Amino acid sequence: MTERAEIAVGIRPRAAGRVPWTLLIFLAALTLPWIGSRYDTFLGTQIAIYALFAMSLNLLLGTTGLVSFGHAAYFGIGSYGCGILMKTLGVPFWLAFPAAGLIAAAFGLVFGFFCVRLTKIYFAMLTLAFAQIVWAICFKWNDVTGGDQGLPDVPFPNLAWLGLLPGFQHFRIGELFYFLVLVLVAICIAVLRRLTDSPFGRVLTTIRENPERAEFIGVDVRAYELAAFTIAGGFAGLSGALFGIFNRGVFADFVFWSKSADVMIMTILGGIHHFWGPAVGALVLTLLNQQITAYTEYWPFVLGTILVVLLFVFPGGILGALDVALSRVRKQRNA
Repeated sequence: MTERAEIAVGIRPRAAGRVPWTLLIFLAALTLPWIGSRYDTFLGTQIAIYALFAMSLNLLLGTTGLVSFGHAAYFGIGSYGCGILMKTLGVPFWLAFPAAGLIAAAFGLVFGFFCVRLTKIYFAMLTLAFAQIVWAICFKWNDVTGGDQGLPDVPFPNLAWLGLLPGFQHFRIGELFYFLVLVLVAICIAVLRRLTDSPFGRVLTTIRENPERAEFIGVDVRAYELAAFTIAGGFAGLSGALFGIFNRGVFADFVFWSKSADVMIMTILGGIHHFWGPAVGALVLTLLNQQITAYTEYWPFVLGTILVVLLFVFPGGILGALDVALSRVRKQRNA
């Protein structure tokens, strides 16, 4: 198998496998509050959360080959789960955060049990249907979710201990929360990397390439797809829990279908067959959105036009185009 083919199926080349990309990117991002402004740190927090959200979707889309139109359901469930636990019940963040992931994973298990029984467009539409059910509950259940008013003023976790560390004394709560988000997202991404590189991830890739052949050789396709669906929902819930705190409130819009469309665009834009593709897509889409909205009131039209051009120019995503370019350079050097 060629190096390009290995990358296409999610296998790291041997040389690249020795480079600790997660650690290097983490260390680079760690310097942002020192070298950037508070607004840069604000954007960095949002990008980190969206990167985890998009990478959780890619476990379904890029690794397993399952197109989900309702991934925002688990993002929103995690947001509401963490928000209710922290604001309403007074549960500390260190318990509410993992609990939000577990709650989202439990819903993913239940919904996925029905979804994996369908394939292709029917699977995608059923995921959207479940997501709309979740949105309707969040929008109408005033006593628990706050209805259309949502849950405002979700508290930040207690980060006073972090502000006592050398070099962190002058940072405000927003910058301290950025460090916390960065560490938690890095851990989650490292876990996702281990999953996709494990035998479990290899089976998911096999299912993506040819589910009939995988079933023929003895793979329980539905069980593996359900496991992937549950895990992806859990990580989406963790990203939603962080976003609810970052947004200082949880609202029904977090579960609406447009949020699923946003994360789908991030994933495809970056490149679904590259591990870091969704993170790159989250970075590009967030920066584009921020820049365009600052210059024109017609930002949806401008942003949509730019995305159409990018997707046509880079059909394999941004990292896919970069991979093709690097492959051509290698061939020219070898020639």
